[in-house]
Amino acid sequence: MSVAAKNIYFLSDFHLGAPNAAASLEREKIITRFLDEIKDNASAIFIVGDLFDFWYEYKQVVPKGFVRILGKMAEISDSGVPIHFFVGNHDMWMNDYFQKEMNIPVYFEPHPFEFSGKRFLIGHGDGLGPGDKGYKFIKKIFRNKFCQWLFGILPPSAGIGIANYFSRKSRAQTGLTDEKFLGEDKEWLIAYCKEVLQTTHYDYFIFGHRHLPIDFALSNTSRYINLGDWIKYFSYAVFDGTNIELKYRFR
Repeated sequence: MSVAAKNIYFLSDFHLGAPNAAASLEREKIITRFLDEIKDNASAIFIVGDLFDFWYEYKQVVPKGFVRILGKMAEISDSGVPIHFFVGNHDMWMNDYFQKEMNIPVYFEPHPFEFSGKRFLIGHGDGLGPGDKGYKFIKKIFRNKFCQWLFGILPPSAGIGIANYFSRKSRAQTGLTDEKFLGEDKEWLIAYCKEVLQTTHYDYFIFGHRHLPIDFALSNTSRYINLGDWIKYFSYAVFDGTNIELKYRFR
């Protein structure tokens, strides 16, 4: 009796915490049910950034809430199915909570993987490609250990309140752009992928951040997949060992 091959799943941009507690809780329950549905058929699960709308790990404090999804992730990890987590621009202030509490590795930059002879480059996608110099500068500040320490000395109630304000402002500024394909020459992640391909071949580039499901052929042997989000599209990608496909979970 043959054993069916298991899939690798890729998801991103849950933004739990936004736009309010009630809507976030409803979305969290949907995502948790989905993780429960795929866990037995998964050889690995990649969560590619912006799981939270805001996350900061104080030395002894993490943000309130999200117990359902954190518990489900811990359960899946404990069962032996590896979960890989990439920080996004909304939850970049990770430390070691995921690693110590759930045995989930955390990646801060795009990282290469190989599955079934196919090469993947996986990352959240923020700050890559040409342009957006303002954000790239801010990202350097936010990633700076001293700046993170300065933020950490604020009381959690004050720090989280400030961060939530800027998180909402960021969504308001980018929401309209995220909903339409800008064209091959204006999509900065396509430009980034093409630049990488000049020196290194990858069969698949897997990114989030755009909030728009995209499956774009970079060449006859390379594709760029953007995972969309779990706010509007409830989209994800599945690699079955041979092919990768964008799919949608209808609520």
